[in-house]
Amino acid sequence: MSLDPPSLPAAQPNAEPIAFEGEVALLVDLLKLGTFIGTPMREGVAEPLGLTPTDLRIILALGGEGELAGHDLSEIMGVPPMNVSRALAVLAERGLVEPGRNRSNRRRKPVRLTAAGEVLFAQTVPAMERVGANLFKGVSQRDRDAFRRVAAAVLARIGIWGG
Repeated sequence: MSLDPPSLPAAQPNAEPIAFEGEVALLVDLLKLGTFIGTPMREGVAEPLGLTPTDLRIILALGGEGELAGHDLSEIMGVPPMNVSRALAVLAERGLVEPGRNRSNRRRKPVRLTAAGEVLFAQTVPAMERVGANLFKGVSQRDRDAFRRVAAAVLARIGIWGG
């Protein structure tokens, strides 16, 4: 799937592609990053650890956020609830997640990492360091720091997105 700027309709074969500018160009770049980061994360982190990309995202979310319910994971990850439910069942069978401590609300069923899940979560860090070193090779520390600041600002705005 290509997220390159769309071309004009085929009825105008000599037309130039649309050149995005400003915030639109930034959004297109973010969409591309969001789409294409999946390959290095899958090949460099998930698969070597015996995980699917969805499994990896769950392990990272639980390791970083702590105990979460399936619907929370679905929202955080932008993955359909059924996919999260299936992945949680597989991760539970593998002994990587277990029911959370807060079981007072029967409808909300939080899960957390088991001790084995915590070990696996710790193994994601060196794998992500290798992927990051490869992807950010040649990018100055100053630009990396700026990227993190901009990403944090955008993530904060997404949290209050109202449409």
